[in-house]
Amino acid sequence: MGDGPVDPRRRVPRTDTLLADPVLATAAVALGREQVKAIVSHAQGRARRGELNPDEVRDAAVAALPTPGPRVVLNATGVVLHTNLGRAPLSSAAVAAVVAAAGHTDVELDLVTGRRARRGRGALDALAAAVPDAGAVHVVNNGAAALVLAATAMAAGREIVVSRGELVEIGDGFRLPDLLESTGARLREVGTTNRTTLADYAAALGPETGFVLKVHPSNFRVTGFTSAVGVRQLATLGVPVVADIGSGLLGADPLLADEPDAASTLRAGAALVTASGDKLLGGPQAGLLLGDVEVIERLRRHPLARALRVDKLTLAALAATLHQPDTPTRAALHTDPGALRERVERLRDRLGADGRKAEVVPAVAVVGGGGAPGVELDSWALSLPERYAVPLRTGDPPVLGRVVRGRLLLDLRCVPADADEAVREAVLRVPGED
Repeated sequence: MGDGPVDPRRRVPRTDTLLADPVLATAAVALGREQVKAIVSHAQGRARRGELNPDEVRDAAVAALPTPGPRVVLNATGVVLHTNLGRAPLSSAAVAAVVAAAGHTDVELDLVTGRRARRGRGALDALAAAVPDAGAVHVVNNGAAALVLAATAMAAGREIVVSRGELVEIGDGFRLPDLLESTGARLREVGTTNRTTLADYAAALGPETGFVLKVHPSNFRVTGFTSAVGVRQLATLGVPVVADIGSGLLGADPLLADEPDAASTLRAGAALVTASGDKLLGGPQAGLLLGDVEVIERLRRHPLARALRVDKLTLAALAATLHQPDTPTRAALHTDPGALRERVERLRDRLGADGRKAEVVPAVAVVGGGGAPGVELDSWALSLPERYAVPLRTGDPPVLGRVVRGRLLLDLRCVPADADEAVREAVLRVPGED
């Protein structure tokens, strides 16, 4: 007699085999072995009931794993500060600082006296040292919060004088006028969309003026028949000037000549500068406030400051970023196009040896994150058929590029050099039909 058909249930992978799978083993470390084992058992049960083929058990178990947090994505879009990808990636120094600060820390304790100390003094001291022109500094949880705190403490029930051309939308439908008016301040709009003069501001000042607001249009450009008033001129009006520079450039950078920096803005006469920590600074999400001692102290002591304060992990990352400013953001902005081309060509050649056809094409990268809208960065990208876009984006790790005229472009400017092999492996996992 010949052997009968093998019961498909006998082909269901063993539990120990599945738990040894690299993805499931890593998940067991993060989620606990028992939880992952239960997920594996459920997938095996589905196969034994005929709901899955035995060779689908592993993938079903992986798909059922709970997501412990945001997934790591390889940013091959050519957008240095990609808002949907969390803007600035932290430096290795900042990551190490966050890990070190995960336990008990002296975030609000003076170890010498044993008494309560100024919260986050390490990060604040580092910020003050980075911008000596600031009389004092403070940190809140994001750039919008910095502006809200300023408006609440300095102009609640009073007027904020601002140019109509600077009433911007800051993203996800949030608009600056709505944000400011939510604090109880009233907006006194002056000038027109494209032209505002110093006389317009002067005519609007009165006893109800809390401050004059200067907003840098960091996510758009207006050209043509335009005029605007700088901080230096506004500072002659005799009222405080609050300048929202947006993208967090602390000092001048020749590559970003049109971006205002905190130091220059303070020297021009601003009483207060607000900025983001997770854009050009290359640090964690935070709102930076730099300015006159009296203004900063007023903001720091306002009751709202407590609700907007940052946690110890943010403070640790911010301090490390300020002490070691060679961040991934800075590296990506200043990458030599020639060196980038060599990386892309090596990747193309290795894929060619694996039987995958790809091209090396010139590309244009941008700053992103609502910063430096007029700056274009010469770059190079690996060009693949568009069909690669979805499987790469949904793979492990996800690789996000951009589709241009039917081709997927993978710009390695923001991909760490040691991740080039991960990009190659991700491409090879996509079924080849070239």
